[in-house]
Amino acid sequence: MGKIEEALEKAKKMREKKEETPSPEIPLSPTYTQTKVIPTDLLNLEKNKIIAATKSKEAYEYYRFLKTQILHRMEKNGWNCLLITSALPGEGKTLTAINLSITLAREITKTVLLMEADLRNPSIAELLQISVQKGLANYLIEKDCPLSECLINPGFERLVILPAGKIIQDTTEIMGSPKMQSLLQEVKNRYKDRYILIDSPPLLTFADALTLSPYVDAVLLVVEVYKTTIEQVKRVLELLEEKPLLGIVLNKAPIPEKPGYYSSYYYSE
Repeated sequence: MGKIEEALEKAKKMREKKEETPSPEIPLSPTYTQTKVIPTDLLNLEKNKIIAATKSKEAYEYYRFLKTQILHRMEKNGWNCLLITSALPGEGKTLTAINLSITLAREITKTVLLMEADLRNPSIAELLQISVQKGLANYLIEKDCPLSECLINPGFERLVILPAGKIIQDTTEIMGSPKMQSLLQEVKNRYKDRYILIDSPPLLTFADALTLSPYVDAVLLVVEVYKTTIEQVKRVLELLEEKPLLGIVLNKAPIPEKPGYYSSYYYSE
C-alpha cells in the first residue's frame, strides 16, 4: 500500500499545482505523403474515454503526469520502444496506450508510433472510430501489402497508428516471425526522434507480450483496482523478470476527495 499511497499523494500535489512550467516550442506537424490521414471526431472520442483528445477532463492531467514520468526514465536510458500490457483482459491497457500516445505526440518534439499488436481482439480503430482496411496482420501475412498502406494519422500532429487490421486468432508464429522482428528493429532504429508504443494482449492470457518483450526496451503494466489480485501481479513480474518494468498504471482508482470519480495512478521502483 505504501507505493499506491505515494502515487496518490503525487497525483494530489499535481492537481493542486496552479502554475505550470511553459512547454518548449513544438515544431509543426510533419507532412504525410504516404500515410493516410483520417481525422477523428473529438466529441465521439471523449465519449469513448479518449480524454487526451480534448484535454477537457481532470483525468487528462494524470496522463500528463504519466507522460512526464515515462519520458524521464526512457530518455535517461536512451530507450524509445515501450510495450504496454495488462495482467488480464479489460483492465484498460488500450485506452491507456491511446491516451498516452496522444499526450506524447501533443507535448513533445518527437513523433509517436502506436502499434496495435493485439491481433485477436483489436479495438483501437473502434475507439477512435476510424475505418481500417489493412493493418499489422495484413502486413505480416500478405506478400503484397506494403507498410505504408497500413499506417494512419488520426488527425493529431506527430502521431501515426499501425492498427491490427485483419483479426487473427492464432498469432503465436506471427508475433515471433522474422518479419515481425525485422519490423520492430526497423521502427526502433530508423528514426531517432520517434517513440514506439506497442499495445499487446494481456500477459496472463496469451504469450504474445512475452514473445515481443525481447525486442522492446521496457514494459508498462496496466492493472485495474479491485480486479487484479496481488498474486496475479506477482506472476506478471516473474514472467517479466528479464525485461525492465517501467512502472505500473493503477487504473480505475477512485480520485481522493471526489467520490464516484475514477482515474489512473502510476508508480515505479
